[in-house]
Amino acid sequence: MATTTAPAGAVASPRRPVLSGRTRDVALGGLGLLCVVVVLQILPALGVADPTYLPSSTDIGAALGRLVTEPEFWTAFGQTLRGWAIGLAVAMAAGVAAGVLIGSVPLLRALTASTVEFLRPIPSVALIPLVVLVYGSQPQSALILVVYASFWQVLVQVLYGVADVDPVVRDTARSYRFSRLTVLRQVVWPTALPYVVTGFRLAAAVALILEITAELVIGVPGLGQRIGVSQSSGAVATTYALVVVVGVIGVAVNVLARQVERRVLRWHPSIRRELP
Repeated sequence: MATTTAPAGAVASPRRPVLSGRTRDVALGGLGLLCVVVVLQILPALGVADPTYLPSSTDIGAALGRLVTEPEFWTAFGQTLRGWAIGLAVAMAAGVAAGVLIGSVPLLRALTASTVEFLRPIPSVALIPLVVLVYGSQPQSALILVVYASFWQVLVQVLYGVADVDPVVRDTARSYRFSRLTVLRQVVWPTALPYVVTGFRLAAAVALILEITAELVIGVPGLGQRIGVSQSSGAVATTYALVVVVGVIGVAVNVLARQVERRVLRWHPSIRRELP
C-alpha cells in the first residue's frame, strides 16, 4: 500500500479554528439567549409557572411589538437615553477634572483622601428622599443621582491613573523645564488614559442603573416610570417587555463602551492584542 509523505523540511500549516474567538463568543451568547426564550415559552405551557406572573415568550414578544408602535414608548425611550447621556457626560467631565487636579497635587490628595473614602461608599439611592424634597419627580432628581453615582467611578480611576505615572519620567520632564501643561499632556494623560476609559465603562453602566432606578422609584419620566405604571396596572407582559428593552439598552451601552475603548486605546498593548 503506497503512502504519501511530506517533502523534507516542509512544515505542516496549523489548522485554523472554524470560528474566531469573538465570533464564537457571540454565537454562544446567542445560543444562551435562545435557551432562555425557549424556557420562558415552555414553563407557562407546562403549568410550572403561573402565566399571570410569568408570561410566555410569545406574549412578551407580542407586547413588545405593540410597544414599538406607540409614540409614548419612544418618548420615554428618548427621555431615558437623554438623562443617561447628560448625567454620564457631567460625571465624566467633573471626575476627570477633579481626578487630574487632586492626583497631581500630593497635598491636595492627602487632604481629600478621607473625604473621598467617606462619600464614595454612600449609595445614591440614599439620596432619593433629599432630591425628592428639592426637585420632586423632575428630571433633575435623576440627574443628581446619576452624576453622584458615576462621578466616583471616574474619580477613583483617574486618581489611580495619575498615581501610576512613572516618577522618573515626571522628574525627567521637569528637568527639561517642561511647562505644567506639557507635562500633563505628554506624561500624565497618556498614562492615565486607560484608567479614564475604564472609569467611563464603569460609569456608563452605573449611570443607566441609576437613571432607571430614579424613574422607577421617584417617577421621573422615562422607561422606568412606564415599568412601574405597567406593573401597578397589572400589564404583566408589557412590564416584562419593558424590562427586555432596558436589558437591550444595557447591552448596547456595554458594546458602545467597548468600542470607545478600542478606538481610544488602539495604541495600548492590551487592546492591540485583541485586534485581529
